Amino acid sequence: MQPENSANAKKEPTSPPRRRPKRILRDENRGQWKSKAEFILSLIGYAIGIGNVWRFPYLCYRSGGGAFLVPYLLMVILCGIPLFYMEVLLGQFSGTGCTGLFRLAPILKGTGYCMVIVNMYCVCYYSVIISYPIRMMYYCFWKKVPWDGCNHSWNSPNCTSVANLHYVEGEVLTTSSDEFFHLEVLRISSSISDLGGMVWEQLISLFIAWTIIYLCVAKGIKSVGKVVYFTAPFPYVLLTILFFRGVTLPGAGTGIMFFIYPEWKKLLDLKVWADAAIQMFFGLGPGWGGIINMASFNNFRNKAKFDSILVVSVNVFTSIYAGFVVFSVLGFLSAQSGIPVATVATSGAGLAFVTYPQAIALLPLPQLWGFMFFIMLFILGIDSVFVQLESITSAILDEVPYLRDHKWKVALVLCIIFFCLSSIMCTNAGMFILQLFDWYSSAIAIIVVCLVEIIMVAYIYGIDSFMTDVEFMLGRRPSLFWKISWKYIAPIVLIFVLFTSIVFIRTITYNGIAYPQWAIAIGWLSFASSVVFIPLYIFYIMIRKRDTMCDSLRKRLKPLDWTPADPKDRAEYEEFRRQRKMPAFMSDTEAETK
Repeated sequence: MQPENSANAKKEPTSPPRRRPKRILRDENRGQWKSKAEFILSLIGYAIGIGNVWRFPYLCYRSGGGAFLVPYLLMVILCGIPLFYMEVLLGQFSGTGCTGLFRLAPILKGTGYCMVIVNMYCVCYYSVIISYPIRMMYYCFWKKVPWDGCNHSWNSPNCTSVANLHYVEGEVLTTSSDEFFHLEVLRISSSISDLGGMVWEQLISLFIAWTIIYLCVAKGIKSVGKVVYFTAPFPYVLLTILFFRGVTLPGAGTGIMFFIYPEWKKLLDLKVWADAAIQMFFGLGPGWGGIINMASFNNFRNKAKFDSILVVSVNVFTSIYAGFVVFSVLGFLSAQSGIPVATVATSGAGLAFVTYPQAIALLPLPQLWGFMFFIMLFILGIDSVFVQLESITSAILDEVPYLRDHKWKVALVLCIIFFCLSSIMCTNAGMFILQLFDWYSSAIAIIVVCLVEIIMVAYIYGIDSFMTDVEFMLGRRPSLFWKISWKYIAPIVLIFVLFTSIVFIRTITYNGIAYPQWAIAIGWLSFASSVVFIPLYIFYIMIRKRDTMCDSLRKRLKPLDWTPADPKDRAEYEEFRRQRKMPAFMSDTEAETK
């Protein structure tokens, strides 16, 4: 009889020891707002930008005046506020940026990468936009503002001064302010195909802009929290001064009536409702990651509903207020030139750098009013840039723990990279390139991101589970209104916005010049380069794991360590779930081994 421990005895196969579950490594030194005011001001600075001044007033006038406020306010109440509030809650609960957010449904993490890439495109072209006011402020120190008069070296034979506009009828002409901006400031080429050389003055302005941006974000929210005390409220001081100056001008009443007079028949036009939804969407800024990132620095128990409603309300008020400022001056320009308000009204860069300067050139002390207007544009724009840059930085630090002790270095490297990338927009064809990326790179991509986000929260994670998380965090369950908005209304509105954005998309032009097909292809490629990360990451996860496709999909649609960042709050949350007999979430090790 052989002994049991014989060398020939067969051993029972043993399974490999199960690794001890571990959690995702949190950033213990991520920081927190010192006060609620810092958070609110940072959100106001982020949500309120140049678009409130140069897009909303013209869109309101074009889409029915006062009647446009009906669909716009409906969209804000039914979709805008719920989306904004949801992103604040997500950021505050998770204590993480736009990539870490997708621990809620790990298979969708590619959406976080999409957000980062869209923000990268945006900070590049937006930094160039805010560099224009820097350049214009320089010209406000000239003895006579250079956009007034046709006796400069850059003027063409077709140039007509603002003062002489009413003498010219039926002729092809360009105003002195138009020629100044395009032929001197931009030194614009004939098309995007003609790149031309570098406009060095514009490159210097861009460098100044990026230097200021870096100084604002060098220490993360410690520096941002201080800067917003100035950058958020100060534009309102300037806007108010410009408002009282504008409404006291001759013809101001005519311009304001063009802005607010309701054309109720326009409400029957689907395009007006689409414009209202798109303006709501891009005016408030959900989907970019900025709201989530700013909220991630909040106190975990912060009552976020008041903050969200306040910021959205201030945003809407600012858009309407800016409309009075803009159209009062346009009315004055119309009265002085004899050209109808409908003709002088425009939007975008044309309003900010051509039409408005054209009007203030007719005022006494145009240098003063010009300087105030351009510094207001710069401050409105820089808030948005450094919040987006902070979102990119936070996403990198969340994903690469090694870099967390080198935040200022990461911010510096990013600023240098984005300055170099955006410098191509300081060439003679720079404005064509800027408009191309503004037109294609972000608009539809952000709608897709928001749609994925709301589907993840309301349907994959489950609206009831999300509301339970909010109940734990705030001590009170959200009302039925929020549940209906998040689960039904917001997804429907987002699908509507996505559909209309595609259906009503126009062929891109700038200053009447059409873009060649290869440029349009590059534009669509910039859109695809961000959105493609959503399916690519899903595909990567599905082929990387040693599971069947169904098992892999099922596991990675479940939350991965979706718990508060603070250890104390996390322990309380896990006890809260145990008391309710709710399942615990997987750790990252369990996700690998299950």
